[in-house]
Amino acid sequence: MSGEEEVVEEMQEEEEETQQEEVVEVEVGEAAPEEGEEVPTAEEPAEEEPTEEEAPPADEDESKPKPKAFAPALTVPKIPEGGDKVDFDDIHRKRQEKDLTELQSLIEAHFIQRKNDEAELIALVNRIEKRRTERAEQQRVRAEQEKERQARVAEEKERKELEEARKKHDGDAKKKKALTNMTQQYAGVQQRDGKKGAKKQTEREKKKKILADRRKPLTIDHLNEEKVKEKANEMWQWLFTLESEKFDLSEKLKKQKYEINVFQTRITEQQKLSISSSIAFRTVRAPKEEERARAG
Repeated sequence: MSGEEEVVEEMQEEEEETQQEEVVEVEVGEAAPEEGEEVPTAEEPAEEEPTEEEAPPADEDESKPKPKAFAPALTVPKIPEGGDKVDFDDIHRKRQEKDLTELQSLIEAHFIQRKNDEAELIALVNRIEKRRTERAEQQRVRAEQEKERQARVAEEKERKELEEARKKHDGDAKKKKALTNMTQQYAGVQQRDGKKGAKKQTEREKKKKILADRRKPLTIDHLNEEKVKEKANEMWQWLFTLESEKFDLSEKLKKQKYEINVFQTRITEQQKLSISSSIAFRTVRAPKEEERARAG
């Protein structure tokens, strides 16, 4: 994974953690009582629960968690039999006690939920801090590894440069030594072949001189049109003469080659005949000599 992908992944993780913190803060704010809102106490009776006619609106968000209220079983007040009067004060007192009990249950559930939310928030903050510490440690380790890698690369580069310089120096020394040996050998050969070289130089100079005599300089800048035509005809005649001589020489060379081949063939045949005659002579003469030797 490259450095850019790791940075993008860390940024995404930070955004997710920030969103979690905002959600937790919103939930805690909703669970806590708003400023100016009075929490009902035990002395003040709670409002009556909404009846079926006064049902809460259906537009409320049903997804919000609602605390489970403890509702004690309702006891129907008994009307005394006979002509005794109904004690409405007692009924009202019992109703207040029931409402107070429900209110206390709600308050306890609220504080329990708030305590749980605070514990979750503290755990989340601790996880965030731990993650930040781990990320800082990872970045530090990564920076050290990158620094070590760059040091290794620089060391390897320096080692290769030294090795190349050493090889180049050794190669130059070998070339210089070989060149020295070749120079010494060439000087010895030149001394031994001094005469041959002088002779070849003389033949080369003769050839250059002959070619220089044949190659006449062409100067036509000062000539008029007629003179130029005459010069062209003269050069054509000279070229024709050279071509004729070349053709004659080539034909002469072919004829000489043919004569040489004929002579070689004749010599070969003569050699074969002489060999065969000598063999036949030996085969005929040998028995006669043996007979003479026996007769003598």
